[in-house]
Amino acid sequence: MIMPLVSSPRIFRFVTMPSRRNKLYPTPDDAESAFYDAFERSDLAAMMAVWAEDDDIVCIHPQGPRLTGFEAVRDSWAQIFSGGTSRLRLQTIEGRKFAGQEVAVHSVIEVLSVPGRDPTQSVCATNVYELTDNGWRMVVHHASPLSEPATPTVDDAPPNHTLH
Repeated sequence: MIMPLVSSPRIFRFVTMPSRRNKLYPTPDDAESAFYDAFERSDLAAMMAVWAEDDDIVCIHPQGPRLTGFEAVRDSWAQIFSGGTSRLRLQTIEGRKFAGQEVAVHSVIEVLSVPGRDPTQSVCATNVYELTDNGWRMVVHHASPLSEPATPTVDDAPPNHTLH
């Protein structure tokens, strides 16, 4: 937003106010890396910087309801992070990507674990990114639990994300 500042009755200076969300993600992969990094660190501000600020965004957590709109999605992540997920480790495997000029779809398996504790939990996730004026932003995250935990095998390609 640009706000005029009056320095004298006849002279105006324009100052650019800092945007609420000025961090850009130049590629869908950058947005996805930021999403999983924020998830693992339980960082709500970083998580919401990845999401498009739009009433049409959708988030479905495993076994949860369909949430629409920025505030509903933000509230859900705030609730998840308030549960103390700071020790959570997350790795994505078996990534499949479909990319267009303005929309990208990533399908991954999320392998979630807590160091020193078994078992791991596996979730199948679909992440949709849209190219906006502020770079690539997440518009859909749909996660469903898998009945069997997934584990990377020697035959798997290197994971897209291994977060430390």
